Amino acid sequence: MEVKVDFRIVNDEEMPPLMITPNDRDEVKVVLNAAHRTWLVLNRKTIGGLGEPVFDKIDFLLQAWLEEQRAYEKSDGEY
Repeated sequence: MEVKVDFRIVNDEEMPPLMITPNDRDEVKVVLNAAHRTWLVLNRKTIGGLGEPVFDKIDFLLQAWLEEQRAYEKSDGEY
């Protein structure tokens, strides 16, 4: 399964250096802001290494949500 990521580059002082949001098809959109290119370049290795730590945080959120859902099911007597 191929995952589509929509990459965009903008140049806007008001926006943050990097954003990850859904696009209009609910796919992942990554926006790099060239107005912050020096910061982006200086932190490129840190940014590039965020994959696993971000995944771990999302996994933590998912696990907590699933535990809440399971507790709710058990309290309602549903299995």
